[in-house]
Amino acid sequence: MTEAIRLSDALTKEELRDLSTPSDVKAIASLLFNWALIAAAFAVPIIWTNPLTILAAILFLGGRQLGLGILNHDCAHHAFVKSKAGNDFIGHWLCGAPMNISVYAYRAYHLKHHKYAGTPQDPDRIFVKNYPVSRDSLKRKLLRDITGRTGFRDTMMKLKGFKLKKHYPWLVFHAGLLTVLTLVGAPWAYLMWWAAEIFVYPLLTRVRQIGEHGVAINRDSLDPRDNTSTTLASWWERLFIAPNQVNYHLEHHHFAAVPGYNLPRLHRLLSTRGYYRDHDCISHGYRDVLKRAVREDETERMSAA
Repeated sequence: MTEAIRLSDALTKEELRDLSTPSDVKAIASLLFNWALIAAAFAVPIIWTNPLTILAAILFLGGRQLGLGILNHDCAHHAFVKSKAGNDFIGHWLCGAPMNISVYAYRAYHLKHHKYAGTPQDPDRIFVKNYPVSRDSLKRKLLRDITGRTGFRDTMMKLKGFKLKKHYPWLVFHAGLLTVLTLVGAPWAYLMWWAAEIFVYPLLTRVRQIGEHGVAINRDSLDPRDNTSTTLASWWERLFIAPNQVNYHLEHHHFAAVPGYNLPRLHRLLSTRGYYRDHDCISHGYRDVLKRAVREDETERMSAA
């Protein structure tokens, strides 16, 4: 057996310094791209109103809601734009407010996940601790998401916990969105945002969580190659399921200071230099993720069927 490659052997300090340097141009382009897709998702069904365009818009909006959450996450790490104040403003108002996520509260919570990953103290462990699960269990979880039960529960929790002093950015966003849609003569389109958040966003979030840590081969290990996974996503998966390079989660856990838009390059460097050799930490698409999320005996039964 070949000796495992150390991280310091796979990446030079100069390369890491270059990868960890935020680019305002790339960051703003990424932000504008996300908001352009959101605007298009509203515009298309407003101009060509029919069930197909409305359904497609809801799917797109769910993906972009996750996308805003990912950009908020990058800002929480101060790994989006160069300025710390810029990260706070963009994360809190332009990415976090639509999803009622405070960049400051999220930062305090999420940094614990990085500090304690691979230990029982990881606050995100509860979301994936039981994987792999039976096929029936996975189907029940996904069905709860698709039918809106998960999203309705989460929405009620948001509303019950609403405090104007704390959550007013969320209120400002929704008031602004409804006002804009009313001014263009389509107040009904406002419901698409809620449909996406209730019926699509929870499903995508669950699949993302499974792909990041649910299919890890050993969540008790302190080696990110054992407790975290990366998913090689196709273009349409990146559009709907894995926005803003969120699928490169293993690379993110190695170097949280590397901006999301640099993670694909980091993955290529580590992969071509054999850093992942002898580690089953890469999934090939989200279909592969869901297969890995099912217990081996169940997977064999599925294949036989």
